[in-house]
Amino acid sequence: MSRTLSVVRMQFVNRQTFIWIPLIILGGAFVVTLLIWSMIPYGGAKYSGGAQAPLWYFVAIGVMALSYTFPFSQAMSITRRQFFFGTLLTAAIGSAGLAVIFVVGGLIEKATAGWGMGGYFFYLDWVWEGGPLAAGAAYFILALLLFVTGMWSATLYKRFGVTAVVGAWVIVALLLVGVVWLIGRLNAWAQVFGWLVAQGAFGLALWALVPLVLFSGISYLTLRRAVP
Repeated sequence: MSRTLSVVRMQFVNRQTFIWIPLIILGGAFVVTLLIWSMIPYGGAKYSGGAQAPLWYFVAIGVMALSYTFPFSQAMSITRRQFFFGTLLTAAIGSAGLAVIFVVGGLIEKATAGWGMGGYFFYLDWVWEGGPLAAGAAYFILALLLFVTGMWSATLYKRFGVTAVVGAWVIVALLLVGVVWLIGRLNAWAQVFGWLVAQGAFGLALWALVPLVLFSGISYLTLRRAVP
């Protein structure tokens, strides 16, 4: 366990990747959104998708967390298992921190009627319908899933090269297209949208645990034979 925590400390040595850049992206998107809202004469509620910007950056963090520190960890005689779980714990800490920021921001927006201008950057009704804890859990799981997706891509690259990464994503895209084709073939779009609405943001986040566990397992198995 101490070696696993050493990996966490090693990952957080690069605070720019895990802390400052996500905060800069989030802060920049928030300020730009406020400026745009201030120029809109519409008096009703205004919503923005800019809050997702730092979430997508977690894919890049997943790539960098493995690519930058994995060779160094092997020189320190850290096992691949310790590195994997330490890196995953680091991602969980970062995801939890981002989720807390989103929840606090949403509570402030709700209390101030959208910063006094009806603007909602953090507080989205369909995400918050289960309350702040459910919203925080949804943001946490989504950020962690995106991180694991990036780490999965990086492990494939380390083990098999860029061709394997491109091929894997092509397969994922084909599977998604196949699902869309099947839904259309069965004329089941109404049932699918009804199911999505019934699940809500928190329910969909729980379903996201399936690909999260899948990508994590594949990453771990691939990392065991990856070349630093």
